[in-house]
Amino acid sequence: MPQGSSIRAIWILNSLDAVVFSRRFPVVEKRWRGACKESSTDGGLNDTVFPLLPSDSELAAAFVDRKRREGSIRGCGIRVSQSAKGSDSWVDDPITRHIIGIYISKEEEGDGNNDNNNLLWPLVLHTKGHFCILILPLVEPRHLKAYARLCNRSDCGNAVGVEDSISSILLDLPSITGAFMAAHAIGDIITGDVVEPEVVVNASPSVGGLLDSLTGSIGISSISSRAKPIAAPVASSSPTSSAVTGTVTSDANKTGSRPLDKDALRTFISSSMPFGTLLDLSFPNIISIKANGFSSSDLPPSDLKQPAWKPYLYKGRQRILFSIHETVHAAMYDRDEIPDSISISGQINCRAELEGLPDVSFPLIGLNSDKIEVLSFHPCAQVPEQGVDKQVVMFSPPLGNFALMRYQAVSGIGPPIKGFYQLSMVSEDKGDFLFKLRLMDGYKSPLTMEFCTVTMPFPRRRVVSFDGTPSVGIVSTTEHSVEWKIIMGGRGLSGKSIEATFPGKVQFAPWKPQILPPSSLAFGSITDEDSDIETDGNNNSMVNVEEFLMEKMSKDLHPADLEEPFCWHAYNYAKVSFKIVGASLSGMSIDPKSVSIYPAVKAPVESSTQVTSGDYILWNTLGRCPSAVAAAKV
Repeated sequence: MPQGSSIRAIWILNSLDAVVFSRRFPVVEKRWRGACKESSTDGGLNDTVFPLLPSDSELAAAFVDRKRREGSIRGCGIRVSQSAKGSDSWVDDPITRHIIGIYISKEEEGDGNNDNNNLLWPLVLHTKGHFCILILPLVEPRHLKAYARLCNRSDCGNAVGVEDSISSILLDLPSITGAFMAAHAIGDIITGDVVEPEVVVNASPSVGGLLDSLTGSIGISSISSRAKPIAAPVASSSPTSSAVTGTVTSDANKTGSRPLDKDALRTFISSSMPFGTLLDLSFPNIISIKANGFSSSDLPPSDLKQPAWKPYLYKGRQRILFSIHETVHAAMYDRDEIPDSISISGQINCRAELEGLPDVSFPLIGLNSDKIEVLSFHPCAQVPEQGVDKQVVMFSPPLGNFALMRYQAVSGIGPPIKGFYQLSMVSEDKGDFLFKLRLMDGYKSPLTMEFCTVTMPFPRRRVVSFDGTPSVGIVSTTEHSVEWKIIMGGRGLSGKSIEATFPGKVQFAPWKPQILPPSSLAFGSITDEDSDIETDGNNNSMVNVEEFLMEKMSKDLHPADLEEPFCWHAYNYAKVSFKIVGASLSGMSIDPKSVSIYPAVKAPVESSTQVTSGDYILWNTLGRCPSAVAAAKV
């Protein structure tokens, strides 16, 4: 069979394990049946494989059976005492939590459990909201037979150099990657999380730019533009602007109560994967094509080939916007035996409103291989081999906002916030704490910290009272946290560093230990974000979950299995949130004056940079804390 990304079928199940949407692709299925006939003559596992797609009811029943057998929706991914021969966990690889197999029971054939002829694999599993998305990509029968052998072998794990391993099978299947991409795109459509990458521009670069930003922020397309598709809102760097609302989805859309928009799903599937072959998974592109259609003016010049990521041409006022977004993740320990950890993940977002099919090129500064650890580009980009600090990037831009480049880097400046956090419980319900922090140490203009907030979370204790005065900023409390606002909006910190201290006391409500009954869960030592606690129709399910977690804590098990893994007993931390503008921390930058367009056209170029905090954690230096152990050098 030809290599590529093709889909045999798609199923979406709700929280009751009922199929609420399904789509099968007969063209791809015909290819699968033809491959099965050819494979049956070659011999192999029972000389055949399961050739037919199940009905919705058969798939739902098989999915429920797998969930019961594995202990949860995803399963544990490793072989345990409860693992059955032929199951995913028997393979003993965590990837089987995301790429699963189920056994279909045909009524006319009786029970088909663990019959290799009834194995349906590989099913890509993606959960979003209250829905489970299952996508069955097209593979070759030999891959299915190889996986069936893995499910029945006596040994477990993936030994290095073993030919028949799950990793070697998946590396030979590009359709798996396409299925994951399709599953995530469908999940975003279901929950309403479809957004374009945010492109931030200066507050008032020009009269025209300001007018476009303002009109875009309230849902009106640019006055001077006749572009198709309708331009997505472009966020403004001004903290008071409402333009950023274009990139935020409401909480209601993320709760799972959002009804399934089957029309939107059908439109997306029929356009993005016609006849089961993946083409363009950009939902904004597809919706725009449906809304605007095509016209004769959209045809490209006869000597140019129109790329798949630009389904039709832009017409309107021309400009290019670049925005570098970096997110800082850090674990600060302030201990001699544990080094602090800091990493940066970033991406360069772009919006090129250019007529025709031009090529854009610019020298990208900061590609030094000593700082950049991981690097990937949009398919529209052409770049030389990484190595030198400055390299020319050329691309043919698609419509709308897109991520031109993503990267992982190390900071060349140091952490923007360093110091320590201490919390000592002087009694069962009272604690003394101390912060001593230094902000923007070594950072010079134009780097500006717009805001900085430190939060002490106590998810399992209720804060009754608080006492303490910081050296700078204001303090507020909620029922389960203490929040310290060091720098607030409108009072940015630039060109200097400051030291902030905060001693205080916090009083909690009395702790009420519970008498815990023995856990009745089949997999008492296995739980994850998808664990399914059986309900009996009343409101006692949440109490059972709490009792189960408390039972695990009382046994002093590893906290990674818990709902709040780093906030119980001696595991305490403070989380820092901040935003820095003016430059990147990795050294990545774009000079707007160096951007060139071919064929030459007059188009203003704007560039902006912002750095925000991700998981920026200050661990309690007086308590226990998890840390990664560096691998020994061979």
